[in-house]
Amino acid sequence: MITGRELTKLYDQVPALDHISFDFPDSRIIGIIGHNGAGKTTMLKILSGLIIPTSGELSIDGIDVVKDPDAVKSILGYLPEESRLYETMTVDEYLRFFGEIYGLDRETITGRRNDLLDSLALETDGKKIGEFSKGMKRKVAIARSLIHDPSILIYDEPTSGLDPMTSRYIIGYLKELKNRKKTIILSAHNLYQVEAICDEVMILRRGKMVAMGNMNELREMFGSISYTISFLIDDISSIRGCREYTYEGGLYHIPAESIAELNKCTGIITANGGKVERIESHYPSLEEMLVKVGK
Repeated sequence: MITGRELTKLYDQVPALDHISFDFPDSRIIGIIGHNGAGKTTMLKILSGLIIPTSGELSIDGIDVVKDPDAVKSILGYLPEESRLYETMTVDEYLRFFGEIYGLDRETITGRRNDLLDSLALETDGKKIGEFSKGMKRKVAIARSLIHDPSILIYDEPTSGLDPMTSRYIIGYLKELKNRKKTIILSAHNLYQVEAICDEVMILRRGKMVAMGNMNELREMFGSISYTISFLIDDISSIRGCREYTYEGGLYHIPAESIAELNKCTGIITANGGKVERIESHYPSLEEMLVKVGK
């Protein structure tokens, strides 16, 4: 369990985080989103013990991170947005170096290295890290964050700048890590990915938390379900009392913002000789929620 209470971080008396409180359960994927400057990276660095909050409390698995930030590092893996790797090393040398920093013996390091390279489909061929593509380097950075088998992962933009295939692979790998009882906290600008994999999402705006919950809870906060009625009709001018229609793909389309409006419009359509072909529902996306939140 990760618990934060009234977390605040000031830079020259300007709040990067402003009295944020939360509870993150174990074995979940938690997304932290917001516009640039909202405080996402500051939050992740505080959670990882890299910076100390100006005020507030933070506990991770019973460890007081504010008082003893170093104590949490043995159970935590951190992935910054920009992975600065030791590019003159091979992957074996790199992972062995970090494994030894965590006090692992050589046999344990070798076993975990082999498992990680296999899980991440990372073929190194004895090359130096500097010879790798950006996607391969990101996989190396992820392997480094996992070499000591942490229970909590803090990932800042894990798929930033990667090609779609590598991004999909890493997102799938994060799901696997959750199934192995890892707790993952991540930020991402790709809101589709956040929506697809996160159990809960925190939305930040100018250092303040404006919303927190699962997707159903956030949809309730930011607007209910809406509908689109797609239909055929000989005389579209006979349809009065509904919202403005569009015509695409051989069908007319009319939006409805509620069940009552949906029933009213389908009744008007059928009463005037029209045929309803389909009704599509639409929930507000994370992108639409961020638009409502504003900058």
